[in-house]
Amino acid sequence: MNMTRRALVTGGISGIGAATAARLRSDGIEVITADISADADVQVDVSDPESVAALRERVGAVNILVNSAGIVGPSTALVDTDLAAWRRTFAVNADGTFLMCRAFAPAMCDDGWGRIVNLASIAAKDGNPCQSSYSASKAAVIALTKSLGKELATTGVLVNAVAPAAVASPMNSDTDPAILERSRSLTPMARIGRPEEIAELICWLTSPAVSFSTGAVYDASGGRASY
Repeated sequence: MNMTRRALVTGGISGIGAATAARLRSDGIEVITADISADADVQVDVSDPESVAALRERVGAVNILVNSAGIVGPSTALVDTDLAAWRRTFAVNADGTFLMCRAFAPAMCDDGWGRIVNLASIAAKDGNPCQSSYSASKAAVIALTKSLGKELATTGVLVNAVAPAAVASPMNSDTDPAILERSRSLTPMARIGRPEEIAELICWLTSPAVSFSTGAVYDASGGRASY
């Protein structure tokens, strides 16, 4: 395919985001990492509409968008979950995905080609106990992906999601070890995933090789996913 591909990866300096950025660059794709950290190519708070608008103004159009920025949120029983912490988890995971898609999808549609990959989670399907805000916010990402995929189905812009099981990444550094062990124990492969394994699937979904799939959810769960 003779076209210049330009990618924007949120949460791009660590974990799955960093692995995805590196993998895309290995294919000769121009990659811009966006993160709340100053170590990224550009800084952004995906939960803040003004910050996302400023990012769009600075970066311009891209034809690949990977929404990898996310937080785990509180690891507490639902009845003990603080409302502010619940809302913060949704603000980053669900609102952030919405705001980024809203900002960058129009130019892709104008160009007639684009790939958007949103990071969901196996928790969105299974519902992790003591992670209600994370599970629910990632379920929102799945529904958003399905809806937007249908909206843009005839534009040349494909929108898909990846739903990993637990991955060894900085995002999980503060996750309750018992929750991580539960995820590992439920995984038939009996291990935690690696960021580079998830990045391979993401990069395939951003490629021209994928042409007849949109609004879909791809599992990367070591066999854990049952539907």
